[in-house]
Amino acid sequence: MSETKAPDALPVAEVKAASAAMLQMQLYAVTTIPTNGLGPVLAGLEEHLAFQVALEREGVLFAAGPLWSDDQTEWRGEGLVILRAESRAAAIAIAERDPMHASGARRFAVRPWMINEGSLGIRLDLSSRRLTLT
Repeated sequence: MSETKAPDALPVAEVKAASAAMLQMQLYAVTTIPTNGLGPVLAGLEEHLAFQVALEREGVLFAAGPLWSDDQTEWRGEGLVILRAESRAAAIAIAERDPMHASGARRFAVRPWMINEGSLGIRLDLSSRRLTLT
């Protein structure tokens, strides 16, 4: 009996057709890792965070934060940034402006990422004006 080998890749159009009823929000995932240890990352952290907050205010930043070690006990200077951009090239241009990358403290990679599934919970307690995300 002959076995059919599964393909190594599918065209994006096929994936989009299979998930046509889902969200299909196109974003860009930027993974960022130190180039020369934690020292240069810490030295540029304040400027980097100000840049991230500016992107957030502009509506460009979807989410961002540190990546822990696999055992969740350490931070080695790595991060993940999710951007709203018109294209991968535009996302790369945004990432290049990050002071952490411009200084050479970190290097980055950009991957297109389509969100299909998930949930976000928001609770607003009016009496305390407390907002909780879940």
